[in-house]
Amino acid sequence: MKQISVVVLFCFCALAGFSQGKKAIQLEEIVSGAFRSESVYEMTPIPGDAEHYAQMDASGTQIIKYSFKTGKQVEVLFDATTARDCPFDTFDSYSFSPDGSKLLIATETTPIYRRSYTAVYYLYSLRRSLEGKINNAVERLSDGGPQQAPVFSPDGNLVAFVRDNNIFLVKLLYGNSESQVTTDGKRNEVLNGIPDWVYEEEFAYNRALEFSADSKMLAYVRWDELQVASYSFPLYAGDMPRMSAYDKYPGEYTYKYPKTGEANSKVSVHTFDIKTKVTRQIDVPLDKDGYIPRIRFTKDPNKLAIMTLNRHQNRFDLYFADPRSTVCKLVLRDETDTYIKESVFDNIVFYPSNFSFVSERSGYNHLYWYNMNGTLVRQVTHGEYEVKDFLGYDAVGDVLYYTSNEESPLRQAVYKADRKGKVTKLSAQAGMNTATFGTDMKYYMNCYTNLDTPMLFTLHDNTGKQLATLVDNAALKQKLAAYDIPVKEFFTFRTSDGTELNGWIMKPSGFSASKKYPVLMYQYSGPGSQEVLDRFSISWETYMASQGYVVVCVDGRGTGGRGVDFEKCTYLSLGVKEAHDQVEAAIYMGMQPYVDKDRIGIWGWSFGGYMTLMSMSEGTPVFRAGAAVAAVTDWKYYDTIYGERFMRTPQENADGYKAASAFARAGQLSGDLLLVHGLADDNVHYQNCAEYAEHLVQLGKQFDMQIYTNRNHGIYGGNTRMHLYTRLTNFFNEHLK
Repeated sequence: MKQISVVVLFCFCALAGFSQGKKAIQLEEIVSGAFRSESVYEMTPIPGDAEHYAQMDASGTQIIKYSFKTGKQVEVLFDATTARDCPFDTFDSYSFSPDGSKLLIATETTPIYRRSYTAVYYLYSLRRSLEGKINNAVERLSDGGPQQAPVFSPDGNLVAFVRDNNIFLVKLLYGNSESQVTTDGKRNEVLNGIPDWVYEEEFAYNRALEFSADSKMLAYVRWDELQVASYSFPLYAGDMPRMSAYDKYPGEYTYKYPKTGEANSKVSVHTFDIKTKVTRQIDVPLDKDGYIPRIRFTKDPNKLAIMTLNRHQNRFDLYFADPRSTVCKLVLRDETDTYIKESVFDNIVFYPSNFSFVSERSGYNHLYWYNMNGTLVRQVTHGEYEVKDFLGYDAVGDVLYYTSNEESPLRQAVYKADRKGKVTKLSAQAGMNTATFGTDMKYYMNCYTNLDTPMLFTLHDNTGKQLATLVDNAALKQKLAAYDIPVKEFFTFRTSDGTELNGWIMKPSGFSASKKYPVLMYQYSGPGSQEVLDRFSISWETYMASQGYVVVCVDGRGTGGRGVDFEKCTYLSLGVKEAHDQVEAAIYMGMQPYVDKDRIGIWGWSFGGYMTLMSMSEGTPVFRAGAAVAAVTDWKYYDTIYGERFMRTPQENADGYKAASAFARAGQLSGDLLLVHGLADDNVHYQNCAEYAEHLVQLGKQFDMQIYTNRNHGIYGGNTRMHLYTRLTNFFNEHLK
């Protein structure tokens, strides 16, 4: 792909530069989200209703029913201001029972980790009387305290949830009577029905509690954390929020966090017979140190699907277990020399006679269709591109729907494939498309964006025909037309070893080819990630371009969208090829006539922060300055599931861990460095920053450092984000301008 200039629509008249009198972007506007695209919030297809979907209003007071055909409001399903016995004014989220007869409404939501939270839940019935009226009364799900991970039974008559690591069951037909299913749950020891920290973070889910199709059985995963080592970080009184308990003496937070090569939780699968109250342990053929990333009941109440991985995460097994006999049958196995991607779990969807599966066995992620005996019916997609998500199956037409990047690694479209293998593209516009289908696959909501188009939400039928526009972000485009916005363009270049890499570039406002500009490189670079995509974004990088920087982002080897060979070439040696590619990108930029090769900086967050350190220490002194935010500095400090997926254990791969450590190459660190970290980061521990900083001190390397009290991996709260981005801006202005 040759360098292509993609001009933002709202700047189409500024062909020779930006118009006079346009406003400059302010950092406060970036941080406050002044240019954030309007979205469709909490959209949910209504179970059993093919023609409608529900959406929560922006104020958090109503749940409204809309038509898929027109996008118009049909009725208000719930209104907190008019519901009887409603003790709350607003709510945070909602879900339907599988039969569509009830709502579960969350209030007082309190985050735990990235995906887990507790909330106070309320029930609301949508059933109508013979006169067509709704009871309109709100009922509290439980009086015993906030709940976690609630789930309806398929018939809508039961709700199971977790409180204090134990499972509880509420019977709605018996006056919401509540009973306790497990009793051994205890913080930092045993969890029932909810994943431990590392499962939640790296397998990306927050509930391991499922009902059988006939609503007679519960299945859950139990985590025994007793042998997992604990990690603690200090808590101070701080501000926003103020924790007055620590006004004089700091406190601490302690939780179980397994680091690479160390002991994980012991996991087991159990079933609970709701009628007989008998609990059984399923006989899963699991390695002693293996993982159970998901359980899910199929449409057959006698088949509980259990997904397992070995500790190396290169062998995936799907079992069907009988919830009463506890016997397991291996249905499908997928193996690789490297690792199985975590995208496999949520792309397995069960239907009465078939299930979907995605695999990279051909060298690219593709969609496969199996019968319930585990026999392959057909490979649905083929070619040198990746399927991103399985969207659903239309049993009437025998058609499967999915998204893929068949057009380009930079773009994504919605497709359907019929039983004869005919593939039809449904997306009309090139860019990034995602879709949410209604319950019987007749209609879907499409979210579209590209470099110059903020998110566009439209409704379609399953032929791709557009039926209505819901959100076009016209107000945002009009607002941006008054600003001097740098333009983002795609480019490619070839490294010295012949690898072609994709990137984007933003040139400064009022760019002149005769001038020499400083360069700021942003990247993430983590395995399977992609930052170079055809999507709209107004970010801090946009602000920095408006301040006179050429801003560049390059996806190096190890990133996604280009198949197994490109993505997994970094296996067992993270950070080495990726850092080399960022250095090559800096060298390439330094050869451009409008770039001052002596003023090139780099920054990143999390894996991107790690990559900043690795690139600045690669041995080629091309970076004048760099900022590493919340960076991993050595994979021995990171968790088992993520670290070992790409590196195996330190015991097995000592040389690989040494080569991937920022410590090992710290003596070659070149350029001015800013380290940034939150003291309460439960993901990438402050230990990474503290130990690396001490190492630099002993090497005699000077550096800057910014620590944020009580802030986690996201480093936000109160004025924190504004302070952070001001700090970054000032740092690069000082060292690159």
